[in-house]
Amino acid sequence: MFKKLKDKKGFTLVELIVVLVILAILAALLIPALTGYIDKAKEKSLEAKTRNIVMATQTLIDEKYGTVKLDTTLVANVTIGGADATTGVTGGTFTIAAADIKNLAEVDVSADNVKDVTINIDPKAGALAKIMKLSYTENSKTCTYAVDGSGNTTFTTAAATK
Repeated sequence: MFKKLKDKKGFTLVELIVVLVILAILAALLIPALTGYIDKAKEKSLEAKTRNIVMATQTLIDEKYGTVKLDTTLVANVTIGGADATTGVTGGTFTIAAADIKNLAEVDVSADNVKDVTINIDPKAGALAKIMKLSYTENSKTCTYAVDGSGNTTFTTAAATK
């Protein structure tokens, strides 16, 4: 009867510890690599949201630009209004309601997280009322959409500044 217990196969404590150490080393190598992919995915998500906001804001600006009198001098800075704002043009200044952008872009937008919206007011530099710059902030990161002199667009993501 005692002989049967001794013949039983199994792992020793040393073998189990060695396996656990190997798994810990593999985890230590993989976790930094995986977090890099997660950060890149979050950055791309923020860029996609910014792109949606730019398209929605441009659509709203285009709608109101069609109602502007030809002799109106446009102002480069666009105002993003709060909850009670209405989308419109007054004295050459565009005011875009955050709620209207939110409905079109399907992104959580407020007057606080969309800033620095500027449009082109120089007919020699391209299409009038085209968005030249817009910044969107979410979760302490800011993504800035910008158009350079050649018409190329860029998205830059950085930590939000206070």
